[in-house]
Amino acid sequence: MSRARVHNFSISLDGFGTGDGLSLEAPFGHAAHRLHTWMTATRFWADMTGGDGGTTGVDGSFAEQHGPGIGAEVMGAGKFGPPGWQDDPEWRGWWGDDPPFHTPTYVLTHRPRPSLEMAGGTTFHFLDAPPAEALAVAQEAAGGQDVRIGGGPTMVRDFLAAGLVDHLHLVQVPILLGRGVRLWDGLEGLEAQYDVEVVASPSGVTHLTFTR
Repeated sequence: MSRARVHNFSISLDGFGTGDGLSLEAPFGHAAHRLHTWMTATRFWADMTGGDGGTTGVDGSFAEQHGPGIGAEVMGAGKFGPPGWQDDPEWRGWWGDDPPFHTPTYVLTHRPRPSLEMAGGTTFHFLDAPPAEALAVAQEAAGGQDVRIGGGPTMVRDFLAAGLVDHLHLVQVPILLGRGVRLWDGLEGLEAQYDVEVVASPSGVTHLTFTR
């Protein structure tokens, strides 16, 4: 059966999945890229972006689980673009002509637009739908493979609250943001629904895996 999976989702020590003040120039607000330096240092990231080198080890092993077995993705409007992207008919996402998804990708927005076919097998579809309905659409498109729940934190929280996430991989980064969008709000007792595994990395981050 097709599962819903979250991978490589970084949060601060105080639970924020993104900072305050998101914009075109600051996709993660005042957090900048501090939540993701663990991943950008890996060979996985170098391979995905066409670079060289990169580390392996614990962080690389977790990062590489992002892709295998995924047949579709669902993401929130805030992952696809900065605030106000819906007003720009030319906006095509952050990732250039060949986004790194290579599957049907469903963007949840209250202002849908026609589907956008990109290079490399990615097609963005824009849905105004609640989590369960969006997941059902993505699972059908995934052809028996799993669906990746791609963020941001508001959307991941909504899918968790609806009981739709089967596998959740979080990366706790040792920084304090103080403001932004928190993942955990309203999810008290969530851990009771999952087996939880904790793995510390030499980079200083902690990988937390929640498996239903």
